[in-house]
Amino acid sequence: MEKSEILSKVDLTLLSPTATEAQIAALCEKAAALQTASVCVPPCYVGTAAKTLNGSIKVCTVVGFPNGYGATAIKAAETEEAVKNGADEIDMVINLGWLKDKKYDLLLDEIKQIKTVCGERVLKVIIETCLLDEAEKIKMCEIVSKSGADFIKTSTGFSKAGATVEDVVLMRKHCAPAVKIKAAGGIRTFAAAEVMILNGADRIGTSSLTE
Repeated sequence: MEKSEILSKVDLTLLSPTATEAQIAALCEKAAALQTASVCVPPCYVGTAAKTLNGSIKVCTVVGFPNGYGATAIKAAETEEAVKNGADEIDMVINLGWLKDKKYDLLLDEIKQIKTVCGERVLKVIIETCLLDEAEKIKMCEIVSKSGADFIKTSTGFSKAGATVEDVVLMRKHCAPAVKIKAAGGIRTFAAAEVMILNGADRIGTSSLTE
């Protein structure tokens, strides 16, 4: 694949807790020059990114990040604030405890509520695959497929591991065709990104790609 094709599927990301406004502005300028799919920035910098990019590429942010166990109402409020400030895409983290407790109706309802707030904007659902067994991953594929969300996403990049090719393949097998896949966490080279894309990933989350 051409590098430009890979970059067009990348959410160029800076979610460090110490990220500064100047670093976010620099990330936006780099992403615009590379023509990535989006920048993914902390919620407090959505306005900065939207102003810097001025519509040239999409602005993505995170909700319930990185642990996912905030109240649904708080996640919905986070989403509403992000949309108001100019976010085009939302990456939300599921409540992993609910999944472990098999509270599937609560998981589905929460994703639906966040999607309602998003409206026509893109919603990606982070399931943190490294903390799940295969049955739990498959169940989340089923739930996300019913929810109206646009993407299922492997990882926050803040847990014990990130994306694997095996998880991307599993997600593609068990998600509805309309659900896209975002692989994130530990993808640092063009070669690694290409492998993910060729195995079913539609979007790549990364802070940088090297040779």
